[in-house]
Amino acid sequence: MTIPVHTSREPSPSAQGRALGAAWRAELTRTAASYVDLFAAHGVRGGQVRDWGAAALAATRDWAPGIADEIEGVAAGAGLEPWLLGALNGRTEILAAAAVGGEGECSTSVALPGGGVTPRTVQTWDWHDTLADVMLLRDLEVRPGLRVCTFTEFGIAAKIGVNSAGLGLHFNVLRHASDHPGIGVPVHVVARRILAETSTVEEAVAVARSARLSASSVLTVVTADAASCLELSPAGVAELPAVDGNLLHTNHFLDPVLAPGERTVAAESSTAARLAELRARTSALNAQDRTDRATALLVHGPDGAPLCAHADPALPPHTRWASLATISIDVAARRIDVHEGGPCRVSADTWQSLSAKETL
Repeated sequence: MTIPVHTSREPSPSAQGRALGAAWRAELTRTAASYVDLFAAHGVRGGQVRDWGAAALAATRDWAPGIADEIEGVAAGAGLEPWLLGALNGRTEILAAAAVGGEGECSTSVALPGGGVTPRTVQTWDWHDTLADVMLLRDLEVRPGLRVCTFTEFGIAAKIGVNSAGLGLHFNVLRHASDHPGIGVPVHVVARRILAETSTVEEAVAVARSARLSASSVLTVVTADAASCLELSPAGVAELPAVDGNLLHTNHFLDPVLAPGERTVAAESSTAARLAELRARTSALNAQDRTDRATALLVHGPDGAPLCAHADPALPPHTRWASLATISIDVAARRIDVHEGGPCRVSADTWQSLSAKETL
């Protein structure tokens, strides 16, 4: 299988959304139903999903009206209620509002060799195995002369990606005591606005700090000559620099001010063990070849921390986790490379690539 690709060149956000919605109506309907089921499994049902989805869309409209136009366009094109698309984009906020914990998610490495050498990145995208069919690659022109290529999910504005200005972004979920049910700007919308509007780490930080958040995540922003992990939470945004030329992050706060509010429970999450595995593998994660970097993540739960996660079929569906994709970004080439599946199945021939390289 390959991950579906959608290209957007329509003249407005609304038109781009409508075209995407019409082209992928069945997939969007299925994705929305899958998330409604996931929310219900965590005790969030019916009217509450509708209210929180509408709130996520309203927060998006206040902060990023063009992105809200696109989201509403997707709903119109697919024949779905706008609040459902709000709930998809706000799925992190809805799960945070419900205080959902558990294992997962992703593991990210960015190596900064210096000396003019392009940063070398790789991450897993770990999520529920029941949502393996929600992945989408988008190539969109966000304004004349600026393109964004992003790995995301059907109906979600952006996730991991790169723009034609040479800025890349990786994405991991976090959980913080300050997360709350007063739904704010979705972190996926923050990611999209960074990809659509910024070309430097400093600009990305300013965008992130301007959003009213209700849930937490870490966005690792990378350019040719700089990189930083931006830990986002309702309590504030922390900027973490590289240590010894490496940026490594899993799913717990590292900033000393925000870390005391950590909500991930060590007894149910492998995040600390996965970070330790990344730190032990920095030499391999500095490899020039993307396949070699992905292979450096090849460690399973029984052999250590599950950098390459496989779902346990004995668990209920809403508690199962798997590495559904392995992703690398080349900011010099303005390219995102995606392998469908975990590191244990990657080879030189299993990558899908999208390039946003285009003169600004």
